[in-house]
Order: sequence, then structure tokens, then C-alpha cells
Amino acid sequence: MTKVSMLIPARNEQFLVKTVDDIFTKAAGDIEVIAVLDGSWGGYEGMRDRPNLKVIHHGAPLGMRACINHAASVAKGDYLAKTDAHCMFAEGFDEVLLKDIQDSQIVIPRRKRLDAENWAIQDVGKPDIDLHYLCCPFTNPDGFSMHGAIWKERDRKRLEILVDETMSFQGSFWLMSRKHWDWLGGMSEEGYGTFTQEPQEIGMKTWLGGGQVMVNKKTWYAHLHKGKKYGRGYHQDKSEIMRGHEYSARYWMNNQWGVPYHDMEWLVDKFAPVPTWPENWLEQWSKHEFNEMTK
Repeated sequence: MTKVSMLIPARNEQFLVKTVDDIFTKAAGDIEVIAVLDGSWGGYEGMRDRPNLKVIHHGAPLGMRACINHAASVAKGDYLAKTDAHCMFAEGFDEVLLKDIQDSQIVIPRRKRLDAENWAIQDVGKPDIDLHYLCCPFTNPDGFSMHGAIWKERDRKRLEILVDETMSFQGSFWLMSRKHWDWLGGMSEEGYGTFTQEPQEIGMKTWLGGGQVMVNKKTWYAHLHKGKKYGRGYHQDKSEIMRGHEYSARYWMNNQWGVPYHDMEWLVDKFAPVPTWPENWLEQWSKHEFNEMTK
């Protein structure tokens, strides 16, 4: 039977135990869970011992990217799925995702909103979240960065396409083959720092390397948006986050990856018209201060 390894980076996560229990309750196939406690035992209290659960503890915090890499290095699955430590899942989510996935794809389920305290779907009746776009970094009012944003208009037009391409995704859950993970080379900390731009890195490598990023609307997961009510539970260096965002945007806009099959122009054209991207974005970019060709 095909095995899926669920990788959970966690630091002071109050809903970690509920997330782990939910995975084991809802998964229909062969599953293992690898939780990486990054510099703290917080959130581990009450965790049940299971033969297919591995808990790794980092004595000092190393960051999300290092946690994902560590978990992947000991995973035994044919497929790797990363999830945040505050998520709930549909019954049989794993088998639904595996049925449609290809080796060169990243697949994400439809996303709902989680009421974590009641462990239930929040905002029932509110539209689910399927598709995302990458915002244009040099028109972004919040600084030079390439965020993934919810693509509401495209969502509405493509509701009946049950397995659909998406330009980007949030990062709270993804699934890919071990073969594809190995081809990607794991998560890099060079330039990105320890935390930021996870979906941008693996998503861009997948698209530009000839693969696809897909949303499977036949199943779902529910993710908690922590906001001010819950907070992250740990300090984040805002300057590191900003540097990571800028590095990522410059890297991909300048096509600095050494082995792409496509380039940034191809990706924007594929999904055009993309919100925030001007029609003459290439001309504008050719004159921008962050464009390496202008130096």
C-alpha cells in the first residue's frame, strides 16, 4: 500500500495534538506522522504514543524550513505531505489526493476555515478557498515581495473544474511524491531565511521545471487563521521576513534558478490576466532597480 508521510513543523502549537489525532482518524490509507517540535515541548502535552507517529525535538529553534527538511529526511512515505499544526481534514483526504496526483505535481486540497476551539468548520456557507495568484512584486504597496493571494474571480469562474491548476497556494498544506521532493532538493535557507516564502520556492520550481501545482476540490482541509486572537506563539524577526520576501521576489523575477524549463514571463502569460500585473510589466520590470539587468 502507498504510504503518505505527514510532516508537521511546530513551535508552541496549542492545537498540535488535535491535528495529529485528526490525521489518524480521517486518513483512509497507510499514514505516518512526523511532528518536529522546534525548540520547545509546547503543544506536545497529551500526545498519544502510536507506532506510526514520530516526534522529533530540536533543543534550539531552527525554523520551519529546517523542520520540514528534517522530517522529510526520516520519512518513509512514497508521498510527503506538509501540514500546519492547526488543521482539520476531510474523511479519506489522503486517498482522494493520491488518486489524481502525478509525480511532477504539488497538490493542495480545497481550503476551509477552522474553528479550532470547537474543532469545526468556521463560517459555514462562506466560499471555500481554491485558487491563488502571485502578486506582482513591484506594484505591491507593502514592499517588494511576491505574495500568494486568493484569486476570488478565477475561483468563481472555475468552480466546476474539480482538479485545477493554480498559480500559487497558501502553504498550510501540500502533498507531493517523494520523487518530486528529491528533485526539488528540499527547502533552501539560503536567502529565504528560516521561515518565509515556502510555497513560492517549491511552487515556482515546480511550474518552471515543467511540473504543475494543482488544487483538488474533491476533498478539503480546514486551516486556522491565528490572527491576533491566537498569535504565532513565538517571536519572528520582521527584518528577516522582509529580507526573505525581497530575496525570493528578486530571485524569481530575475530568473536566477539554474535549471528552469520555463521562465517568469511564461508563468504570467499562462495565467494572464493576473491581478496586479500590468500589461506592460516586462517593460516596467526592465527599468526597475531590483532587475539585475539594469545594473
